[in-house]
Amino acid sequence: MRVVSSLFLPVLLAEVWLVTSFNLSSPSSEAPIHLESQDQTYENRTWEEYTWTDPSDDENEEFWLRTSQQLSNETSSFGFSLLRKISMRHDGNVIFSPFGLSVAMVNLMMGAEGETKVQLEMGLNLQALSQAGPLTLPALFKRVKETFSRNQELGLTQGSVAFIHKDFDIKETYFNLSEKYFATEYVPTNFLNSSQARGLMNHYIIKETEGKIPKLFDEIDPETKLILVDYILFKGKWLTPFDPIFTEADTFHLDKYKAVKVPMMYREGDFASTFDKKFRCHVLKLPYQGNATMLVVLMEKTGDHLALEDYLTIDLVETWLQNMKIRKMEVFFPKFKLNQRYQMHELLKQMGIRRVFSTSADLSKLSATARDLQVSKVLQQSVLEVDERGTEAVSGTLSEIVAYSMPPVIKVDRPFHFIIYEEMSRMLLFLGRVVNPTVL
Repeated sequence: MRVVSSLFLPVLLAEVWLVTSFNLSSPSSEAPIHLESQDQTYENRTWEEYTWTDPSDDENEEFWLRTSQQLSNETSSFGFSLLRKISMRHDGNVIFSPFGLSVAMVNLMMGAEGETKVQLEMGLNLQALSQAGPLTLPALFKRVKETFSRNQELGLTQGSVAFIHKDFDIKETYFNLSEKYFATEYVPTNFLNSSQARGLMNHYIIKETEGKIPKLFDEIDPETKLILVDYILFKGKWLTPFDPIFTEADTFHLDKYKAVKVPMMYREGDFASTFDKKFRCHVLKLPYQGNATMLVVLMEKTGDHLALEDYLTIDLVETWLQNMKIRKMEVFFPKFKLNQRYQMHELLKQMGIRRVFSTSADLSKLSATARDLQVSKVLQQSVLEVDERGTEAVSGTLSEIVAYSMPPVIKVDRPFHFIIYEEMSRMLLFLGRVVNPTVL
């Protein structure tokens, strides 16, 4: 038997929708849905599911604070590394979700064993946290999700749906863990009738995402056994919106020789900002409601933006934040929409995650029939739209950096980078660059 799994992460940031899906396919069978029996699970407690408890009481709060901060830092580092891999392939617009990709891969990691799991842990920078306990990572992501959901002003919600074929032999332990830590809802699906399955899943996703993702599935392999869809909805509204009456067409310089016209928003007010003397870049905070922020990094000279990416680290970003000062200024910021799709499996291979995409993958914790089970691809598609109301989306050394008196006007009229993160956890939600705001 051969089973192939495909993992998709389309992120629609038109009210930030992040969608992740695994596609596990194997030869067809008419057997009913089979979950490993409870007796079998008790006989082989490899996950320690029935003895390990979340350290969630007061005396363990320090543990959660420490590990949550570490999770945020490692996810950010993973995101910056991934940005560098993407930049090696093209120098245009970029938008992706490090957080969303990490959530999906940790969900998959729960089914991995041996070298397959080790490579996933190391590639995601999560080996230290994984060693803290067998279920520490899923529990951490669950707590992050619960924290976000309690903050109604943030406007971020998450969910997970699994479309499962009637004869796929998924282990009950994995089934239960997926429900517990990722709140996965399972929907019976007959993949042998691919057109019917495609219609059912598209209808379900349209309903779950409030119509933001009208056609997620174009083709369905009739031998598919399991598709897991994780979605994230982020409706970011500026803490202080831009007034549309001041939005006017203005020039955006693509490079020294080319320029385009874009709708340029304008607002006068108090902004937190700093200037990095080493990298010669302005760093500006544009806060959302609910303690989220877009950090805009604008190089002083047009054309220097790509050179910055080799040096982007969590320490550099933290230093920028520590050196910010609030001052009254005028800000011009372009309206734009990005739509990017990446073959993440190719990028992940470059980061050392190879075995899960090969015939030697070990996903024995996911299925009892794990022989030849492998992941075929990981895709992420992101759409980011920024306007006067906010963002709607569905995905150096300290001595060299100073907070200085920024000019009274900052005009974002040349290529820039953006970082969208949640303030309390410092979790990196979205990362990207805008080279041409008129190109999707």
